[in-house]
Amino acid sequence: MRWPPALFVALILVGGRAPGAAPRPERPNVVFILCDDLAQGDLGCYGQRLIQTPHLDRMAAEGTRYTQAYCGTSVCAPSRAVLLTGLDSGHCPIRANRESRPEGQKPLPEGTFTVAQLLHDAGYATACVGKWGLGMFDTSGSPLRTGFDRFYGYACQRHAHDYFPGYLYDDDRRVPLPGNAGAGPKGTYAQDLIAAESIRWVTAHADRPFFLLYAVTLPHGRHEIDDVGEYRDRPWTAQQQAYAAMVTRLDADVGRLLETLRTLGIDERTLVILAGDNGSSFPPDAPLARLFDQSQGGRLRGCKRTMYEGGLRQAAIARWPGVVPASRVSDEPWAFWDFLPTCAELAGRPLPPGVVTQGRSLVDFLAGGPAPQRDHFYWELHEREGPIQAVRFGDWKAVRSGPHRPVELYDLAVDVAERNDLAAARPETVTRAEALLRESRVEDPAWPWPAPGRDRTGH
Repeated sequence: MRWPPALFVALILVGGRAPGAAPRPERPNVVFILCDDLAQGDLGCYGQRLIQTPHLDRMAAEGTRYTQAYCGTSVCAPSRAVLLTGLDSGHCPIRANRESRPEGQKPLPEGTFTVAQLLHDAGYATACVGKWGLGMFDTSGSPLRTGFDRFYGYACQRHAHDYFPGYLYDDDRRVPLPGNAGAGPKGTYAQDLIAAESIRWVTAHADRPFFLLYAVTLPHGRHEIDDVGEYRDRPWTAQQQAYAAMVTRLDADVGRLLETLRTLGIDERTLVILAGDNGSSFPPDAPLARLFDQSQGGRLRGCKRTMYEGGLRQAAIARWPGVVPASRVSDEPWAFWDFLPTCAELAGRPLPPGVVTQGRSLVDFLAGGPAPQRDHFYWELHEREGPIQAVRFGDWKAVRSGPHRPVELYDLAVDVAERNDLAAARPETVTRAEALLRESRVEDPAWPWPAPGRDRTGH
């Protein structure tokens, strides 16, 4: 028997986790903190020893930490599009970073339904603060045309590489930052303004349900910061000092936002989820990745723009006092495309007719129940040398590093590092994987799959 979600949560609360606690609040606030290129291994709660992250470690202690949370795909724009649309990267209209000139990226198409639109229509105040990258303001992908009442920050992800930019956007108005030449660490640090706006906006909307997508650029390169602080005297490179300081700055800003929720008295009716948008930008053998052990002792293979676990698994924490179990560590998988149906259930707002999602609601799972059952997870990415794809079904993971490359097969139950390719030994499992790789995507003229023959790599 499947329990109704509200009854399920109430049973969990009474059944030993929090006796006497109130039932789950109706129409809670939702904050999703999306961190740019943050690796699992960067945080103390995942084992990091050199970089200080006390606030995020406390968030994990007060909530649930997930070891198998998956991004939309392993690079910025399509991963964010998956989060917003509830469509996995075999169905999402954005499946790569595609640049527009002079500023911006390929926009979300006209009529794309987003989680912001869902919550806006349900009566929520909605804001995106930080980085967008899914279309400029004169396109169908503008944040102000896709469900957000408010935008502040970088509209273009290329522009977001600069932490001392000449301007930011206040809604659709370009606002100059005096003293910033956009050419190095001097003047106004953009994250100061972005962090302040997130707190200002939450404070201004504390009396009604709200949704904040806090799309923090930290710790994405250029790896610039105004003060490396406690890392100044470490015997590291300037890049390593800056990276550590950026992660610690991210930690401090999240800590201030969580403290704001407590001060406003809305802590217990606010779900906060933090996750990276894709894996680290550094391969595991790079000096920075080795210093900070981003692969967690070789546990995760790959990085950004790969289909291995190091590119797809995210640091992810959920906190909601009285609902999300404290000090829980979950090894069950979920993915970014689950966010839309989760918000639909939380807001009591069914998806409009014709809106589809590959996601499953996580409401029961967040409250301490099991993860939703599903047949498989699917990813693809169209970048550089041609499209790549991966599928996970049960503990089996298949990776194809090019449209005409052979399928690699790994058993994540015993080989999370994806070192032992079992494709030759398990042909029947490869057959199943190949079928899923074919069936889990829809054709899109913008993201063609190469016809049989030689791919861009010459294979």
